[in-house]
Amino acid sequence: MNRLLHILLSGALGLVCQQAYSQQTPEKFIQETRYLLYMPPAYSSDSSTRWPLVIFLHGSGESGMDLEKVKMHGPPKLVEQGKKFPFILVSPQATNGWQSPVLIEMIRSVKSSLRVDPDRIYLTGLSMGGFGTWDLAMKYPEEFAAIAPICGGGDTAKIYRLQYMPVWNFHGAKDDAVPLSASEKMMNALKRYNKEARFTIYPEAGHDSWTATYNNDSFYTWLLGQKRFKFTETKLPADRFKQYEGEYLSNENDTLVVYVKGDSLLLNTAKGRNYVIQLKNYAPDIFYINENNPAQIRFARNRLGTIDRFIYEGEDIVVFPKIATTIPRKKGK
Repeated sequence: MNRLLHILLSGALGLVCQQAYSQQTPEKFIQETRYLLYMPPAYSSDSSTRWPLVIFLHGSGESGMDLEKVKMHGPPKLVEQGKKFPFILVSPQATNGWQSPVLIEMIRSVKSSLRVDPDRIYLTGLSMGGFGTWDLAMKYPEEFAAIAPICGGGDTAKIYRLQYMPVWNFHGAKDDAVPLSASEKMMNALKRYNKEARFTIYPEAGHDSWTATYNNDSFYTWLLGQKRFKFTETKLPADRFKQYEGEYLSNENDTLVVYVKGDSLLLNTAKGRNYVIQLKNYAPDIFYINENNPAQIRFARNRLGTIDRFIYEGEDIVVFPKIATTIPRKKGK
């Protein structure tokens, strides 16, 4: 099967604590992943509500095998001081940096074991955890409703995957551990795709830009006000789909065919109709397959306003030039 079709088809397709729910308790996902679990006070008495989930990633200084260290900063510190949060808080501990595949499996395990609202999962972290927040969100953007990296940074190559993600980034202007430029690089790249992303710079703060952030109630109001992005379909008449019809050359020199059938726009290989994918319209020239996956197909136009390629923006960005405006038809059709 053509690689793109394989990618597109893939896209189309009990840890309950026994102690008081208001306390943080040591839990274990796998041998290498230990975390603090905080449950909102009403969790045990309200058996029907699905709760928001906040994942907090600590900095490098709290790494190791002593979970008490995770309570040094951020939301776990506030819980230890008596703060009550209206969400489930999971604060894992890293032993050798943050490993995104391990973290995502832990998160999915928590989702399946607790009454988590899948549309309200939030990710935040400081310093090394800020880097981890950027990385995890870019690799698994479909999992999170919003992210809040603090004094972090990362690789901008796949920042386009956050184009629909609510982001609030924080950094201290006088940070001598992770320079402000690390966050500026991320935000400058992100703004090309996501103009709504927020960036707060504390002019007098050094590396500790997290205390002011996590002590601010308005931060939690913003965070909990976000919901996971989902595509919504815009119904278009079939004659509007005709402009997209044609043959497109894949990066593996295979031909993909976009064609109209009934009131639907479909994608397939030129050699058969075995792997038919329906393209659903979201916005002008933008289509999607799975409402829960931010991957999209964007049709692009030349100077004359004619469609001359489509661009798949998912795990990678791949451009497919249009090589013919006609589509192959079976004999007798």
